[in-house]
Amino acid sequence: MHNFRHILFVSHGLEDESDGLQQALSVARACSATLKVFAVCPRLPKDLREYGQVYEKGLVSAVQQSLASACEKLGLDANQLSVEIEVNCGSTPAERIIQQVLGDGFDMVVKSVEGKERLKGFMAMDMELLRKCPCPVWLSRPSKHANREARVLVAIDPECENSDAYDLAIRLLRLSRALADDGSGTLHIVSCWDYDVDAYLRHRFPIGISDEELDKAVEAAGSRHRAKLDVLIKASGIGGDLEIHHTIARPDRFIPLLVDERHFDLLVMGTVARTGIPGFIMGNTAENILQKVSCSLLALKPVSFVSPVGHE
Repeated sequence: MHNFRHILFVSHGLEDESDGLQQALSVARACSATLKVFAVCPRLPKDLREYGQVYEKGLVSAVQQSLASACEKLGLDANQLSVEIEVNCGSTPAERIIQQVLGDGFDMVVKSVEGKERLKGFMAMDMELLRKCPCPVWLSRPSKHANREARVLVAIDPECENSDAYDLAIRLLRLSRALADDGSGTLHIVSCWDYDVDAYLRHRFPIGISDEELDKAVEAAGSRHRAKLDVLIKASGIGGDLEIHHTIARPDRFIPLLVDERHFDLLVMGTVARTGIPGFIMGNTAENILQKVSCSLLALKPVSFVSPVGHE
């Protein structure tokens, strides 16, 4: 398992969050990491401030109930766990979460998806965390399978244009391998490639190239892409049972369909910075994938990423 040592679970205290807490507890147990529950909530209006202590105690109680439920499902003794709970009231919750990450050096954020009724995609606060939080973010949905049978899919782009992209791909593969070993045992790798000029040259703007020549060019491009993927997999040093989904397709169409058809529990993917746009780390393709995903998500960023959110 990745060297996670300090995990932050984000709670709203409004509903049962035991599914997300199970994920946080499982990772903490596997990594021997500390776990803190950070309950974010709106600040009471001035005319209700006298009820502040009761308000915060209610939030802590709700977190403790979810924690007890998660421990029961995992067969853990909640009384033997040392889990810190902090209530933080105010506006801009995503920024307060990121400030907590930066201030205390957390190396993973776990939270249940915002809006449990939302079957696909992610709402505003979750998207802000995905864009701006410097550490890995795990957004949890209820799993389709039991923990030991959970299915893990990692999305890899082998077109590594720089060392950051290469390092990110290696990290994704190694972390996903560890997660798959804790689950079903099979790591699924998806990598899509596109030969976008094909549609132009074959149908719209022919320049005298035969269909046979185009077919060969497309096949050669696919072979080069697959070769780069195989090099990355070998360089990562991962073994075990692998199933590779390599196809010519738009990733923002194919990956969400694959998640649904194969009933994956977790998608692991990286995000790539947009040059010159502070605060936005994802390109259009990544954002389009996220808005169609129906499973839990673990998102990693390049090691060079600096959050646009500053310390308090």
